[in-house]
Amino acid sequence: MNQMPFEPPVDHYEEQLESIDEQICKLIKQRKELSDNNPGFPTKELMSRWATKYNLYEDFVKSVFSHLLDEEMYKPVVEPKGFQKNVPVLKSFEKDSVFYSVTFVRQFENASVVHFTIDQEDFDGEMDIRKKRPSLFYLSVEGEGAVEYDCRNNFGGGSVGHQSFTFTVSPALPDDLSNIKLIFKEYIIPLKKTSGFEFVIQMDN
Repeated sequence: MNQMPFEPPVDHYEEQLESIDEQICKLIKQRKELSDNNPGFPTKELMSRWATKYNLYEDFVKSVFSHLLDEEMYKPVVEPKGFQKNVPVLKSFEKDSVFYSVTFVRQFENASVVHFTIDQEDFDGEMDIRKKRPSLFYLSVEGEGAVEYDCRNNFGGGSVGHQSFTFTVSPALPDDLSNIKLIFKEYIIPLKKTSGFEFVIQMDN
């Protein structure tokens, strides 16, 4: 999902705040390092106490920590450029009557776009409660060599029984996909808490 370009809401900046603002950035970096970039979320009691102690609105404090929860969502987006070809995959995984499939990969010069679908028949008129809860799948890629792939969920949509999503992978996947593994891991939203469910799609050439 593309981020809207940021524009400062005002032209004014109080320059005597520069050292304080730099210290805020330094503390954010320190917070990331101490938590191994997995800080969790302060309790309501802690945020209420801090809001009272420092004369801040409690909802403002909550908003600050919400933004600190996941820096990755602000990572610059790689826009696929230079379309090359579509690579059919047609690989799938099934569990509890839910069919997960990677249909094809769209290859670009600087990135690849993985097309992922989820299908389920509503036989009894009610979806399994596990599938009703709000969740997202995150993708990671394993391959040969030292290449590290960045994977971004572009989100998607669908209807009852069918959903489709795309993931942008950069750099582009190799033309020979036989040694590539696509690892899909489910997270409960909005707190990005893993559900414990994951599966692997082994690609073929």
